[in-house]
Parts: sequence; C-alpha cells; structure tokens
Amino acid sequence: MADGFALSLQKALRATLVADADLTTIVGQRFYDEPPQDVVFPYVRFNDIQPSAFDTDTLEGVLIDVSFEAQSRSPSGRVEAVQIVEAIKAALHRQEQSVAPTGFVLVELIFQTFSVTRNPDGRGYAAVISFQAMLEKPA
Repeated sequence: MADGFALSLQKALRATLVADADLTTIVGQRFYDEPPQDVVFPYVRFNDIQPSAFDTDTLEGVLIDVSFEAQSRSPSGRVEAVQIVEAIKAALHRQEQSVAPTGFVLVELIFQTFSVTRNPDGRGYAAVISFQAMLEKPA
C-alpha cells in the first residue's frame, strides 16, 4: 500500500533534515517520530501533522500544517533550541526542490512561526517550529 499525503511528506521532510549538514552538526541523526526513553539531547521530533483537503476541479490536493519540536538541555539551552529551529527553517522554507514526497508533488513549503519555552520541569528548553505544505497528487 502506498503512503498517503501526510506520511509521504513526513518521510520526505525527515530525509531532507537528516541530510542537512548545518542541522546535523547540532543534533546529529537524532530526528524522531517518538524519542526513545534514553534519548540523548539535543534532538528533534515531529510534533503535529494536520492535513486539510485542498482539491481543485482537476487535482486532488492537501494543505498540511506540520511542526517540529526541538529539545535542548545544554547550559545554553534557549540559544541551542533557537539554533536548531533556525537550521530547520533554512533547510525547509521555500525549499520545495529539496523535499521529495513519494507519489506527490510538493507545490509549496512555507515557514509559519516558531516559539521557544522553558520545559515545565525546568530542565531545558523546547522550541516548536511550524510550516505549511501544499501537495498535489499527479493526475
């Protein structure tokens, strides 16, 4: 069974991020859907993925809001968390040619916003960055 819009985009985004030298300098290969119990910091995980139908008369399409969460517990946690999301933005914003979801055309990939907050337990910082992607299924 072929992947749908959301899973195909998730796989393509992950492949793009793990290939980005600036980002992997900070987090290595620690990109997760769900981090392991013994996770090493810093890391990036997928946060929300919310698809919405966006069909035309001739094509099946979707808008997908997708966000990533960066976790840091270094002594410069807020700074590191911001560096991570800024590297994610540089790797993905308007980089449609670099992200290749299988079975779909990525029409647009746009940065929306990011925020950085102290973790509730007081140990480190979390940064969340959001994008909106427009995909079409080829005819």
